[in-house]
Amino acid sequence: ISITHFLLLPFADTRELQLWHFWLFLGISLAALLGNGLIITSTACDQHLHTPMYFFLLNLSVLDLGSISTTVPKSMANSLWDTRAISYTGCAAQDFFFLFFILAEFSLLTIMSYDGYVALVSPCPPLLASPCPALP
Repeated sequence: ISITHFLLLPFADTRELQLWHFWLFLGISLAALLGNGLIITSTACDQHLHTPMYFFLLNLSVLDLGSISTTVPKSMANSLWDTRAISYTGCAAQDFFFLFFILAEFSLLTIMSYDGYVALVSPCPPLLASPCPALP
């Protein structure tokens, strides 16, 4: 016996609640797309934002878009079309990409926290042997 499809548990049994789930997730997804899109656009277009902090923020927004785009569209489609099936390869691909984006996001957050720690411990590293300006 080969497994070709999985059956997903529905969020709601009634059609009205399934449509409510679809519209709610659509609104949340569009808000996330808009917010992350604005961060990506402003960081990429403004030269003053080409610093390490905004580089990390840009990458975090891209990873957030990726993790949202792996599972939410299938859930919304299942609610809209009243289906419960997902193919084995679709499930495997969804699991792989979701795990990849979440692990990449955790790694980036770890790097960002280490960068913040280094900035607090040594706020002014020597640049070409120039003295550090006096801190207030």
